[in-house]
Amino acid sequence: MTLQLTYSRFTLPIVKDRFGLTTEEGLSLFAEIPAVPISDHLAKTIEEFTPLALAINTEKARSEWIIAPILGEVRQRLHRQISLFSGWELDVDSSSGLTGVCDYMISRAREQYYLSAPIVTIVEAKKENINAGLGQCIATMMGARIFNQREGSAITTIYGAVTMGNQWKFLKLEGQTAYIDLNDYYLVDVGRIVGILSYMAEPEPEMLAVT
Repeated sequence: MTLQLTYSRFTLPIVKDRFGLTTEEGLSLFAEIPAVPISDHLAKTIEEFTPLALAINTEKARSEWIIAPILGEVRQRLHRQISLFSGWELDVDSSSGLTGVCDYMISRAREQYYLSAPIVTIVEAKKENINAGLGQCIATMMGARIFNQREGSAITTIYGAVTMGNQWKFLKLEGQTAYIDLNDYYLVDVGRIVGILSYMAEPEPEMLAVT
């Protein structure tokens, strides 16, 4: 019996072959985005709960005590003009495998009761393997692009991220090229992580040189 392809089953070779994509892995995509000041609340949360989350070492613990607080910081920094979704279905094309639940999505819209375009996708890496999450992330970015197009959005660049909570890898999708950032970012530089996510999620990023 052949298992149905869904976001979580995509590997990097499969997503490239299925959608005719090429990858570019040698660029520092967000080198010009500086760290931003973080709130005392996030600083204390990271200090208090990161050791606990890493000791428990489950996806749920990392999600609740590292990833969610960082995304909440981004929403607060953008004056609640974006919406956050966790464990939300993004079913756009089951025949291509672009179906299933996304770990996290950021919408550049305030509506919280339903998903609005355009969106940023974030994948929580499984089995503590950032690279293994790249195919899944790019697949969800493809799903996000189709969703945005159906909603009439003119956005041509889709952003994504793969994270274990304490480590983040950022991506962008333009045309048929998936760009995978050369750099990984760690919680020691959490202000940089928040800055990059804020740049991705900013409702009008074209108006900003940096965030």
